[in-house]
Amino acid sequence: MTSFLMRRFVAMIVLLFVISFVTFSLFQLGPADPAAAACGQECTPQRIAEARIALGMDKPFLTQYFTYMSGLVSSHTVGAPGAETLCNWPCLGKSFQTNEDVTTIIGRALPYTLSVASGAIVLWTVAGVGLGLLAALRKGRFADKLIVGGASVGVSLTIPVTGLLLLLLFVSTLDLLPFTTNEIATPFDAAGPGGWFLNYLLPWVALAVLFSAQYIRVTRSNMLETFGEDFMRTARAKGLSRRNIVFKHGARAGITPVVTMLGLDIGGLLGGAVLTEQIFSVPGVGFTAVHAAQSGDLPVTMAITMMAAFFIIVANVVVDIAYAVIDPRVRVA
Repeated sequence: MTSFLMRRFVAMIVLLFVISFVTFSLFQLGPADPAAAACGQECTPQRIAEARIALGMDKPFLTQYFTYMSGLVSSHTVGAPGAETLCNWPCLGKSFQTNEDVTTIIGRALPYTLSVASGAIVLWTVAGVGLGLLAALRKGRFADKLIVGGASVGVSLTIPVTGLLLLLLFVSTLDLLPFTTNEIATPFDAAGPGGWFLNYLLPWVALAVLFSAQYIRVTRSNMLETFGEDFMRTARAKGLSRRNIVFKHGARAGITPVVTMLGLDIGGLLGGAVLTEQIFSVPGVGFTAVHAAQSGDLPVTMAITMMAAFFIIVANVVVDIAYAVIDPRVRVA
């Protein structure tokens, strides 16, 4: 296991470097000019040239790239000659738009994304796995048909459609829930856990409708396949209780594909629930990434891209470890 983790760690570092290089290259080759954007509306060629020097964009491409990446291991100065400022480690640069440390920007946005992700993950996992297992146990019956039909509808709904319908019904029409506000980032804010729960309930449901529908279908399919395995027939022949057969033997083997989905979905969601944060105006990581990309803010976009990649890679490693814990067949193999 130690050698496996070491190999995955080395692969993670290499992959992060590749992702950072590709992202940096795309910005360099793109049509947007960050120097012109940072200069403002009334900008002369001279001021654009000054802004380019201040942003370090007058240097060769590889010099810019390695200067940026060096900030991941040490502090360094940024800015025009004579007006340098220290960027403390980990230095992800300063925003081209606000001249604010990128780490500060991400640190401000991350609690919002964590709030959106945490509740949604719990909601869609419980609903998806629970209803999928129930459908498998009631195969061919009314409950199975109802759950499968609902999952088919849910998987066809996109987050923009679901989010706007939820806002229209529960906020505008029935006035049962408040519109999501950016004044509440965590359950420890002044609004308390109750206010935090109500503030993020609609984003959670919007995400859960789509993801739980996928989990229902995968869980049902894999549990039905598992129920036909030899070890399940052996367990029934031994006279074990239905509860032990289903939960102790069947569920552990049947939900391993769900673990893979969950790990990747968590990794992707921590990188920013872009559509959900845009619809509900949650100033999280995804919301910040969209605005940074639109304004050509390379340091912010680079940092968020690498953070999202890091979460996804770590999620893959955690999934591999969880496989061995959940399913004994993996340990034997």
